[in-house]
Amino acid sequence: MATFLYKLGRLAFRRRHFVALFWVALLTLAGVGAASAPAAGTTSFSIPGTEAQKAFDLLEQRFPGASADGATGRMVFKAPEGEKMTDADNRATVAKTVKQLADGSEVVSVTDPFTTNAVSKDGSVAYTSVKYDLPGMELADSTKDALEKAGDEARATGLTVDLGGDALQAASEPGAIGEVIGIAIAAVVLVITLGSLVAAGLPLLTAVIGVGIAGATISALANALDLGDTTSTLALMIGLAVGIDYALFIASRYRSELAEGRDREEAAGRATGTAGSAVVFAGLTVVIALAGLAVVNVPVLTKMGLAASGTVVVAVLIALTMVPALLGYAGRKVTPTGHKKSRRKKGEQLAEAKGDGTGDPSATPARANLGTRWARFVIRRPVAVLLFGVVGLGTIALPVTQLELGLPDDSSQPTSTTQRRAYDLLSEGFGPGFNGPLMIVVDATDSDDPQAAAGTVADGIKGLKDVVTVSPAAFNKAGDTATITVIPDSKPSSVQTEELVHAIRDQAADVRADTGATVLVTGTTAMNIDFSQKLNDALIPYLGLVVGLAFLLLILVFRSILVPLKAALGFLLSVLAALGAVVAVFQWGWLGGLLGVEETGPIMSMVPIFMVGVVFGLAMDYEVFLVTRMREAYVHGESPSEAVVTGFRHSARVVAAAAIIMMAVFGGFISSSESMIKLFGFGLAIAVFFDAFVVRMAIVPAVLALLGKKAWWLPKWLDRALPNVDVEGEGLRTLDDDNRPKDEDRELVRA
Repeated sequence: MATFLYKLGRLAFRRRHFVALFWVALLTLAGVGAASAPAAGTTSFSIPGTEAQKAFDLLEQRFPGASADGATGRMVFKAPEGEKMTDADNRATVAKTVKQLADGSEVVSVTDPFTTNAVSKDGSVAYTSVKYDLPGMELADSTKDALEKAGDEARATGLTVDLGGDALQAASEPGAIGEVIGIAIAAVVLVITLGSLVAAGLPLLTAVIGVGIAGATISALANALDLGDTTSTLALMIGLAVGIDYALFIASRYRSELAEGRDREEAAGRATGTAGSAVVFAGLTVVIALAGLAVVNVPVLTKMGLAASGTVVVAVLIALTMVPALLGYAGRKVTPTGHKKSRRKKGEQLAEAKGDGTGDPSATPARANLGTRWARFVIRRPVAVLLFGVVGLGTIALPVTQLELGLPDDSSQPTSTTQRRAYDLLSEGFGPGFNGPLMIVVDATDSDDPQAAAGTVADGIKGLKDVVTVSPAAFNKAGDTATITVIPDSKPSSVQTEELVHAIRDQAADVRADTGATVLVTGTTAMNIDFSQKLNDALIPYLGLVVGLAFLLLILVFRSILVPLKAALGFLLSVLAALGAVVAVFQWGWLGGLLGVEETGPIMSMVPIFMVGVVFGLAMDYEVFLVTRMREAYVHGESPSEAVVTGFRHSARVVAAAAIIMMAVFGGFISSSESMIKLFGFGLAIAVFFDAFVVRMAIVPAVLALLGKKAWWLPKWLDRALPNVDVEGEGLRTLDDDNRPKDEDRELVRA
């Protein structure tokens, strides 16, 4: 691996014009494809294999022309204090509004609240529903303006009027200001780390080109593959973070090679062969974690994972080719301070290797930097550091025990929005369960008396607790399928509503035996419940697959059993702590005002499993970059403790910088108006902090210090069976600048 990448790095350095032209041409081609592709429509949402999805599919078959794809607008009216909606003036206002709404070109139907029993018992609240023939994202601006105008005119008469439903749905704004701030912070960190504006600009430039190619490609395929805004935003979030980090690692190693006296082409080749090998394996762990989301069998999650993993692949390829090419253009502008004009003689390297006991042919007298001092502190007090890290993260993870899952609805909107006010008015007038009705589908094709079967179902549901109303059965034209609407007494995200769904489904077997009819529960609330359950059921298999594959990959990289095991356990600790912080902020409201979290509530169902995938991949990044340097020192003769110090001396500063950059990029998305993007931005940023600075920088060296040589133990039979991927770049030590073996180099390696 290292030798191949070494040759690739030198080739890219020499053929930099061709490499740069290739990536610019690819960016242009992707941009043209995105510009010429049709606009993406509304993203469909399905949960294969769940009862709610089966019922939804059955409705589309049995009730043709009543597709749920069309948007729905809901206008809610509240009478002034002391009045009722049934008063003559208020009735006249509502009638005028209904007529006005019905004149819209994209309107299918508008309900009259006084003929559809859409007035609250106390008469204070009423609502009308507007059905459109297009999804919310595809409605014309004039249609949305007409809905808002009608509401304004009704409001002018003295009524309180608010709008809900998905007819006002608009594309989310990712929070561009926050992203710019995040990138600016990344730029400052790069300048401090690399000591040069030109060197700092290389990772930013390559990362932007990478996410530009990936983002344009996703946009070009969005309509054909049914990709939503969230899919592209998460992909670009992850691609930008890893793109900067991967380029940083190679550029930093390049400067180290220059400091050893190597010429620029040789330094580029060796940086690509060593740091590039770590980039490849780190990228593979991220891709495995993201692509593995497909095992959950939820299309929207699969698309998010594949889009993000594709973006990571592009970031790896650009880091391995365009970074050395741009280093060729940069010339001596990235030369480190104190760079020696000529390489040290091989004899001097050999003498150092034999004299200092490290066995490292490129070893220089060690200067105690901050990483060195911290590593030695941890080695002196490994038990205390280990306990502090584990107990601290364990305490932060405690809120996970109170985790509540759900999908966002209008109740999660800020109270300043009309959608949230409409939601609250409906809850006030009709009860908290009105915003989450359950739809019961009765398939009576095998029943002798469909009408009687539907009546039996309705009567059975009325006898259950937490039920407010049960509507009469509505049959299709064929008369073999009916729908029954059930209004729960509790809010959609409550435990009581979930128990009601399960109670209705428990009755289905008895109904089937008595009447021959099949009973299915669907609707948004039931879909949310099934979605959460499906993700919970898939979490353990997903963890087993991803962690298992990555564990095998890390055994191959580190040629050890305990080091990969320690890496996996450390990841679990950091991801649990991150989820605990997410619960505390977004569910409990701690520090919510500081982060712009206006409304708390259940955590979105896909957050835990998606964070597990992303955080695992990123955690393995830092593990690979930090520990490969330790193993490199160990295999060249250093003691286990000194190998830890050497790894920190060479890698701690760069890993810390990479973590800060990734936190800044992820943190920039906290300013997004989309609650899901805001949540992911915070969750990933805090997870990177926990994993990089607590797990990898504290717990990992403490564990390695306690294990000693046992950390690098591998059964002999397994050692012989595994291929030698040479991540440490051992093969490069037998090559001179002209890529020919030298006898003195072989003697140097043996020493």
